[in-house]
Amino acid sequence: MQEIMSQLRKIVDLVDYQTGSIVSKTLIDKDSGSVTLFAFDKEQKLSEHVTPFDALVHILDGNAEISISGKIFLLKQGDMIIMPANKPHAVRAVEKFKMMLTMIKS
Repeated sequence: MQEIMSQLRKIVDLVDYQTGSIVSKTLIDKDSGSVTLFAFDKEQKLSEHVTPFDALVHILDGNAEISISGKIFLLKQGDMIIMPANKPHAVRAVEKFKMMLTMIKS
């Protein structure tokens, strides 16, 4: 994180795609919440799970499918969605995509 402190940067350039993988980079990690960037290769996914905190997802590049409590949402670059606390959700890369996940813990 030190390399980006107090610098103007393009957020989409802070995490790179890796073939067959999901890459993450934590930008902020505090008791009150976190900001993490993700780069998903095509068809990579996070299985359905539940977290005790609200999370905002902002799509930076590409297209993603996010399910929340069984409802499927298709998101593209520039879209955002809030995944409510204690609701099952999953993420799948329709094509390779990058997202910023902001988790609010308080």
